[in-house]
Amino acid sequence: MTPELAALAAAVLVQIATLGLMAVVANLELGPKITTGPRDGTPPPVSQLLGRLIRATTNGFEGLAMFAPAVLVVALSGQSTPVTQAAAWTFVVARILYVPAYAWGLRPWRSAIWGLGLLATLVLLVSALI
Repeated sequence: MTPELAALAAAVLVQIATLGLMAVVANLELGPKITTGPRDGTPPPVSQLLGRLIRATTNGFEGLAMFAPAVLVVALSGQSTPVTQAAAWTFVVARILYVPAYAWGLRPWRSAIWGLGLLATLVLLVSALI
């Protein structure tokens, strides 16, 4: 397995952990009657923390939707280099830092961390093209 594919696996595990954290907070805040129900109608109001965790989870899926193909392009084309390896692991570290930064409302750090993850994804794609 290439380091980039290992980073992809780690990124998915980070996303699963983020989803799990959000689910725990949702269950504690809203209760299982709401969280296991059909979610018909208007969603109940949520706390600031839960709202941020929901948005961080959604953002994680959006980030993975760009990162995963970038990693696959590098891996399938056999273009793994120290630069692409560093970029892939930078994305993982950025995702790990992003969730608490978002949950705690750290401005402007949350956006800077997100930008670092996006830049890492761009580095992977550009590296595969040149």
